This record gives sequence, structure tokens and C-alpha cells, in this order.
Amino acid sequence: MDETTAGPEAARIPRPRGGSLLETAVAYAEERHWDVLAGSWLEDAGGVRYCSCGDTVCPAPGAHPTRPDWATRATGSPAVVREMWREQPSASILLPTGRTFDALSVPESAGFLALARMRRMDLNLGPVTLTPDRRMQFLVLPGGAAKAPELVRQVGWAAAARDLVALGEGRYLAAPPTRIGSRGAVQWACRPTPANRWLPDAEELIPPLAYACNQDC
Repeated sequence: MDETTAGPEAARIPRPRGGSLLETAVAYAEERHWDVLAGSWLEDAGGVRYCSCGDTVCPAPGAHPTRPDWATRATGSPAVVREMWREQPSASILLPTGRTFDALSVPESAGFLALARMRRMDLNLGPVTLTPDRRMQFLVLPGGAAKAPELVRQVGWAAAARDLVALGEGRYLAAPPTRIGSRGAVQWACRPTPANRWLPDAEELIPPLAYACNQDC
């Protein structure tokens, strides 16, 4: 996975190189010990891409679970992950939250403002994704989603932080290099590295994220 630098040039963050979806999904399970799920995929019909679910107005084409019991099928076993993508090599890579990590999702503009502030504060940062829908998701320790509403209230930015969404148990995020319809691919704003294997607590990131959402509103 390529190293990236966060900044206003978000749209130009490169996609991971040198690996297929299968290899990338296996790496997430093997190297990061994340649970992984093979999701829907994009079909091509006359140059037009549509979701494998068949819904012509699918809100997340090629980037959502394919069955109701998806949470029980997510796995951290590299062998099972390999089998998932051998069955469907084009499947999206989904990472359930509420297990090895939760996520704090904010608008892209607020996310880059918060990243700059966090680095000035020398905060410990985990991986951060950037979606084609212009959202950034900051990975934090499990349990962060449950604490987020109270933490936001404590810092006094409750109204301004309405765009701060916590993803915990029963939710998921699409992982790079998953493509979401014609909108583009999910990217790493801060890629997984050995240095950020230990995730921050939501309590550390909520203040700068809520502040950034306030500045952005």
C-alpha cells in the first residue's frame, strides 16, 4: 500500500499498488488482524457500471454487504478471506466496525483540518480512510462509538459536530481500493503502518474532530 500525505490534494491520493483485491484483503487480515468481508461488486454493461445487487439506484454500488447475515461471515482468517475472493475476485473489501476498531466519520474538509491540528498536537493517529463521497473515517479503539456522543457533549461542540458520525458494532466501512460505483475508489489519507498499529482512543480525537466540524459548518 502506498504511503500518502494528507492535504487539500485529497482527490489525488494514489490507490494501493502492486496487489489485487484478494492480496489486499488478505493483508488486512494477516498483517492488521482485521476482520474482513467480501461485499458486492461492480458489473459492466456496455461501459456502464452497476451494482451486483441489481438495484439501479443502489446508494453504495459495489460497496455493501450482499446478505443479511454479513456480520457473522466476516473473518480474520487469511485462508477464509482467500476463498471469499477466489469465489468473486471483484468483490469489494468491507471491514466491520465494533470489533478490532471503531471509526469516527467526518466531512473531508473537516477531516483534513483536524489532521493538521492533530499533528501539531502530536497526537497518536491510526489509519484514516477517504471515500469518494468526501468523508474521512478515523480508526479508533473499539468502544469509541458508544462513548462519542457524551465526549462530543463534554467538549461543547454538540450542535456543530452533527456531521461527526461514530461507527461501531453492526456497521462497516469500505476499505481501499474498493470502488463505489462511478464515484471513484476509497483511499488511505493515513495508510496502515507499523507505527499506527496501536489505535488512539476516541477521547483523544473527539476534541479536534468536533472543533474542525465547528469550523467547517
